[in-house]
Amino acid sequence: MASDNFVEPAIPCFNGHYDHWSMLMENFFRSKEYWQVVSEGITEPAAGTVVTDAQNTEIEGQRLKDSKAKNYIFQEIDRSILDNILCKDTPK
Repeated sequence: MASDNFVEPAIPCFNGHYDHWSMLMENFFRSKEYWQVVSEGITEPAAGTVVTDAQNTEIEGQRLKDSKAKNYIFQEIDRSILDNILCKDTPK
């Protein structure tokens, strides 16, 4: 939410210049504190591992950040380009 002292950063629009856009998106995701989940992915526990409530909360938080990051990406990519990446599971 924007306040009188802070303006919400605009989502960089992809215009075909990937190197420039990726640099802007990295900065945008860092400002939102999503960069770690974008660059490293979600840390899932091994199958059969018992997770604590705190660990489960952390995993759910990572999943939410992952979903938000993908949403930001989808908002600023042209439909013709988006069709090529819709099958991807992570924002990475």
